[in-house]
Amino acid sequence: MKGLILGAGNGTRLHPFTRVTPKVLLPVANKPIVHYCIEKLVQLGIDEIGIVIQPVHKIQFMKQVGEGSRWGVRIRYVYQHHPQGIADAVKRAGDFIRNEAFLLLLGDNMLEDSLERLRDSVLHERRDAALLLGEVTNPQDYGIAQIEGDRIVGLEEKPSNPRTNLAVLGAYAFGPRAFDAVRAIAPSARGEYEITDALNWLLRESASISYRITTMEHSDVGRPDRWLNANRWVLRQAAGGNGMYERLTSSGNVINGPVIVDDEAELENCVIGPYVAIGPYVRLRDCVVTDSIVLAGVGVMNKIIRHAIVSPRHSHYLNRMEDSQ
Repeated sequence: MKGLILGAGNGTRLHPFTRVTPKVLLPVANKPIVHYCIEKLVQLGIDEIGIVIQPVHKIQFMKQVGEGSRWGVRIRYVYQHHPQGIADAVKRAGDFIRNEAFLLLLGDNMLEDSLERLRDSVLHERRDAALLLGEVTNPQDYGIAQIEGDRIVGLEEKPSNPRTNLAVLGAYAFGPRAFDAVRAIAPSARGEYEITDALNWLLRESASISYRITTMEHSDVGRPDRWLNANRWVLRQAAGGNGMYERLTSSGNVINGPVIVDDEAELENCVIGPYVAIGPYVRLRDCVVTDSIVLAGVGVMNKIIRHAIVSPRHSHYLNRMEDSQ
């Protein structure tokens, strides 16, 4: 079985942060989102991974991901010049997959649950596809599944009147028939080749599609609030045994974990946490920072930062940024 990660989207809902950096290379707890996807695949014993990207981003991916040696895998980059939907990205990976079974991950999705059941459904139970589902509060923003017993019987892409709140969470296992499906469908009204249309085509062709419902943490890192949510639960899972606290408190800082602070960041007389990730080359002095992501290169003095994402040029605040008294 091979792995396929999609990373060619424009990430418009995360502008201005994604104007320069591809969405899947944005950090959660100081690690690019795509690294978490690679680790999920490695956990399943998958050692050949394709990543679908726009060619213009190749250098950035090579710097932050490379060819896979740090994970002991081989990574191949597949080009999608213009994002035209998930099914189009799968079609472009045909030469890489070569009619094998594969596990598909959307590169901007963070998933706590194991994907072992999806793998086994296709590899051992010989299903044509298997999907990870989870309950969401905003089903109109997702592909939504209708289920009967242990089978999926239909899917809708971002329905205005969803029949259920069971969303497809960006993890799929497929057998070789997936390529018949992605070649058979036409663009949707949005002008994209929808993976839900490909799955519905498989259902019409009497394919067997199973599912797993997860109750564990998951985040679609497609908006600032979801980005912060992913940062929050990853830090919560990693809490404990943080050896950096001694270094930070020696400079007059107060640390309320969980937090993560890059070794190249400098903090002085700050109150940090909980749920804060501070990237490399950040300089903070006399600041209070809670529930926030501070990206590489930020320099700030005498500020209170809450529920915020901050970069050297841009900031997105879910609450206000205030002067420190």
